[in-house]
Amino acid sequence: MTLKSIFTTILFFTLFIASSVAQSCVGVWKTIDDETGEEQSQVEIYEKNGKYCGKIVKLINPTSDVCDTCSGDRKGQPFSGMEIMWDMKKSGSTWKGGEIFSPTKDKTYSCKIWLEGNDILKVRGYIALFYRTQTWHRIK
Repeated sequence: MTLKSIFTTILFFTLFIASSVAQSCVGVWKTIDDETGEEQSQVEIYEKNGKYCGKIVKLINPTSDVCDTCSGDRKGQPFSGMEIMWDMKKSGSTWKGGEIFSPTKDKTYSCKIWLEGNDILKVRGYIALFYRTQTWHRIK
């Protein structure tokens, strides 16, 4: 094996590993309201028991620190640390099969997410044939 072919092989594997790591939804994301275009919060997506979940880590311009619009167990609970996405499973280039909760609407939707590049996450919540998609931006 020549020095050139060894270098080429090392470069190929380095790029392959870097692209595999970069194609992860894990991280902190800035959420953007699809109706107003304004930043709403920061959500951390993380892996737990082989599935992906998301929790609010920061609200932008909150009117309250607790969820007054929520019902059930979430009523009056702090937004910070609230799990709003759960049971997402990797399937090819998407994560799906889980659910996402909207505190402002007090509703839970089926969810599908996918990356567009490394720093844009599309988040789709849907009920039957009706859906809405938000664009989230990677912070870290």
